[in-house]
Amino acid sequence: MGWLFDPAHWSGSTGIPVRIVEHFTYTWLTLLIAAVIAVPLGAFVGHTGRGGFLIVGLTNGLRALPTLAVLIIVVLWAGIGDVPVYTALVLLAVPPIMAGTYAGIRAVEPSIVDAARGVGMHEGGVLLQVELPNALPLVFGGFRGAALQVVSTATIAAYVGAGGLGRFVFDGLAFQEYDQMLGGAVLVAVLAVLVDLVFVGLQKLTVSPGVVGAGSGGNR
Repeated sequence: MGWLFDPAHWSGSTGIPVRIVEHFTYTWLTLLIAAVIAVPLGAFVGHTGRGGFLIVGLTNGLRALPTLAVLIIVVLWAGIGDVPVYTALVLLAVPPIMAGTYAGIRAVEPSIVDAARGVGMHEGGVLLQVELPNALPLVFGGFRGAALQVVSTATIAAYVGAGGLGRFVFDGLAFQEYDQMLGGAVLVAVLAVLVDLVFVGLQKLTVSPGVVGAGSGGNR
């Protein structure tokens, strides 16, 4: 572990802080792109109750895709760069976010939804003001699972010449510097734990105990 605590590796354009920022950037941008795709689709299908088979099919299909194979295919099509990395990572992040959103909407107590409709709330209001707030525990669960997968899998960015903590792993393997490989792996693990703790904290801050209780009710 001497490599990890060597001050020389904590400075410069290829130092540990720079690689951490690159890795974190891959993670949050991937989650943002995946959320734009997955949350509306999961919420719409969960609200309408139509097309649940689509969620199941897409989730299983995307999870079955080998991330490294997707990365290589996109590299052959688009060339070396960040585009292949984000494409592969977004395909990895969409299923848990979409499934969590769908499951959260479907788990909202029917009586709560019926009460909202009974007071004249339109369907968009029911979804945005009633169902989504009550679905937050499962939505956050989907994001949490996606974030952990993306943080660990973003190491493959280095496989196609991009940045991130994977550089230490792949460069260490190439030059048989196994202490560098170990240091890179430890950094990825620590970052994954920190990201997980962030999502746990966000869930506690934004989801009240009452909403948790309501969100864990029966399915419609």
